[in-house]
Amino acid sequence: MSGADHGRHVVVIGAGPAGLAAAVAARGRGARVTLLDASDELGGQYWRHLPASRPAARERILHHGWDAFTALRARLAADEGCEIVTGAQVWAIERPADGADGAADAPAAVVHALVGQVDGSRREPLSLRPDALVLATGAHDRTLPFPGWDLPGVFTAGAAQALAKGERVAIGDRVVVAGAGPFLLPVAVSLVQAGARVVGIHEAARVPALARGWLRRPAGLARAPHKAAELAGYVSVLARERIGYSTGSAVVAAHGVDRVEAVTVQRLDASWAPIPGTERRIPVDAVCVGHGFTPRLELPIAAGCRIGADRFVEVDAAQGAGPRGVFAAGEITGIGGVDQALAEGEVAGHCAAGGSPADAAVAPAVRRRTVAHDVAGRIEAAHGIRPGWTGWLRDDTLACRCEEVPVGRIRATARAARSTDLRSMKLATRAGLGICQGRVCGRTVEELLAGEAPSAGCAHVGSASASAAPAGPGSDRRPIASPVRLGELAAAYDLRDAGPPSLAAAAPGVDDPPGDPAPVPVPVPRTAPPTTPAPPRTTDRKDLP
Repeated sequence: MSGADHGRHVVVIGAGPAGLAAAVAARGRGARVTLLDASDELGGQYWRHLPASRPAARERILHHGWDAFTALRARLAADEGCEIVTGAQVWAIERPADGADGAADAPAAVVHALVGQVDGSRREPLSLRPDALVLATGAHDRTLPFPGWDLPGVFTAGAAQALAKGERVAIGDRVVVAGAGPFLLPVAVSLVQAGARVVGIHEAARVPALARGWLRRPAGLARAPHKAAELAGYVSVLARERIGYSTGSAVVAAHGVDRVEAVTVQRLDASWAPIPGTERRIPVDAVCVGHGFTPRLELPIAAGCRIGADRFVEVDAAQGAGPRGVFAAGEITGIGGVDQALAEGEVAGHCAAGGSPADAAVAPAVRRRTVAHDVAGRIEAAHGIRPGWTGWLRDDTLACRCEEVPVGRIRATARAARSTDLRSMKLATRAGLGICQGRVCGRTVEELLAGEAPSAGCAHVGSASASAAPAGPGSDRRPIASPVRLGELAAAYDLRDAGPPSLAAAAPGVDDPPGDPAPVPVPVPRTAPPTTPAPPRTTDRKDLP
């Protein structure tokens, strides 16, 4: 890598496209880099690997931009200035103590992780105090609930593609793909390649919305010709396989006893409300549904990042996310695909290492970022979720699958004014108290509450977009950002003399007015564990071709 060692230490969380690009860029300016990822493999969800038993040559066939991934991976693997730590679950980010945020020698944050197999009996603690922190935690699927969505055989689009790309396993023999957004196309193609018969793709957006989104400022599309080529590739597969593509159509119910056996699809109006009399039943043995993505905000919130009304991390031209030394890149700043992630990651890594977005070294990345943001705006305008979708819900449809809370209970509680905000709704109905902690159901509960009680305290409802992030039950700022075993904490940290943690300064949640986030205390002693232990699961560079 070029550039002398500037003495800065940059920690990058997430080894998907944005994180890899950030790590390479930071090393390009000479910073020492530690790259953390919860998976055992680099690449994230986008560059998900085949099992070791599969031919490596097929990776290039199954993944777009595989050469870009292997180039990034090779640069990091050959560089002793980048420490790669896989199997690292970051469970807390501790911000500097009050008054230390502007101190020259204060770390940007204290990153706490447990490293090892998630299902193992013992993982090793790792704490880092970097000069700069880059968050590239990605996103997960958003699925709008419908009657029967809790039946076996109903999969999110991301899960279906993960099985198809990562294991070469099709979720069923006869599969219907439904939802909103361009992601439905590569998912359908992956299913075909895995051996499934896709009986149809149902895009909820209608043609006028698609035209307004994608054809506005047509000259702008000329700056992304590779997107047209990618679309042509998907269309050719659909044509060859004779897979129908319906717009203004959605799966509004799944039917079956022990598993899904059929679905009902129905035409939608411009607001996505189902049109009576247009129902059609289709026999299937699997359903693949996706309505965009939700950014993973647990760690950005813990780090004190600015979260906008649209539920994305707000960043400046340097990808700075608010607190000193904290940067964000990729899907957590907006859903724009791999091009946006790579460009933002490069800018974030460069600036985290002490550079500026005005530097000539990142000028091409800044230009690519501008183009990617234009594409992201078109996706939102064309495929953004409309409020009429709640019309296909029944009172017995589960809104929160973890706690089995039906839609009817949410609506009744809102109408009775027993719950006027998301916190009280959680306490009144238990929605959001399950294992997902509102990450799946939070946005749904919020929109149901807003629909039944428009004057309720949902100050941050914002746009009901396909890319909006969860609120309420899943967005509260917490000292512990991800689930961790208490036994592991007790074994990893000597808490005997630490005394009880002080949580009095806990920061406000989503119901509070927007403003600068308050520090979030973490219930571990600041003196333990050691600052820079050797990462116990550092990837052997010989294993990275």
